[in-house]
Amino acid sequence: MRSHQSPRCRSPSAPRPLLPRASSGWAGEGAKAMALWALLSPGVLVRTGHTVLTWGITLVLFLHDTELRQWEEQGELFLPLTFLLLVLGSLLLYLAVSLMDPGYVTAQPQSQEEPKEEQTAMVPQAIPLRRCRYCLVLVGDVHILLWKEPGPSSESLPWRPSTLALPLLQEGLPNLGPDCGLQSSQNALGEPALSLDSPLCPQQPLRARHCRDCRRCVRRYDHHCPWMENCVGERNHPLFVAYLALQLVVLLWGLYLAWSGLRFFQPWGLWLRSTGLLFATFLLLSFFSLVVSLLLASHLYLVASNTTTWEFISSHRIAYLRQRTSNPFDRGLTRNLAHFFCGWPSGPWETLWAEEEEEGSSQAV
Repeated sequence: MRSHQSPRCRSPSAPRPLLPRASSGWAGEGAKAMALWALLSPGVLVRTGHTVLTWGITLVLFLHDTELRQWEEQGELFLPLTFLLLVLGSLLLYLAVSLMDPGYVTAQPQSQEEPKEEQTAMVPQAIPLRRCRYCLVLVGDVHILLWKEPGPSSESLPWRPSTLALPLLQEGLPNLGPDCGLQSSQNALGEPALSLDSPLCPQQPLRARHCRDCRRCVRRYDHHCPWMENCVGERNHPLFVAYLALQLVVLLWGLYLAWSGLRFFQPWGLWLRSTGLLFATFLLLSFFSLVVSLLLASHLYLVASNTTTWEFISSHRIAYLRQRTSNPFDRGLTRNLAHFFCGWPSGPWETLWAEEEEEGSSQAV
């Protein structure tokens, strides 16, 4: 005789699912929607467009009667291969800068041990580190889908997911990074819940800023590049400058090659059919060369003075620069370039800021 076991009399060792599984139909539609969104995301579209445009312009220079094609027909392959390698190198640098981590600020686990005296002396306590209010707003977006339960303390706040939130919790919270501190658990009733066991948002170090497009805080934030669809920050800024330099060389060489293939002593109709596409390529290369030249010149100036685009434009809005007549991070041209490209001398920005503060106060006395 078969015995029917009540759900309340299950063995305590039996694992209980944290969240109920969604129906197979919803899961299939959700997977298709996520795949379509991944293919049509702005980052994929921008990088695909840049790649297609780069090789399209290169193909136009090879197909028309330019010096590049003349070298190829004469068997002089050194210069054409060099040009192709430069184009490939600029494309690889572009993808590296656009896909790499620009220096996102992540939440560090809080240590129970008290910091040593040497460690506290490295970072001045006069500089208060704050939490990003935009990251807290992003966490608030999830509150629409969650029901708050009273918690024992402010450090551990359980949340009961509503029916709308269950699919999102199974796939992962979309608005939060992996280091946001949200962890799935079960409350006292055995129902699925979320607890905030670590800070919702990491403390912003000096020179960091929140990017609304990436929805993350970036160390030594410079700007968000729409052509890269990525931020330019502490980790990828040197590669970004190198990419601009190499891209400018490719653009100027391509501009010269396009000009070498233009023939103006032809009837208008025949000229338009034979060299119209090459002339449009020449205009496009001229525009890109002007933009990249201005960008490279401005970034070299910022690197030489150890400042960022955001600090240069909005110094009156930044707390650590508002009451300064000079840049507190400028240590001279040589040291600025060595720190930017080689990471030497290393050290937290808070230390440099404090040294400049002490120098200013001593001069005032």
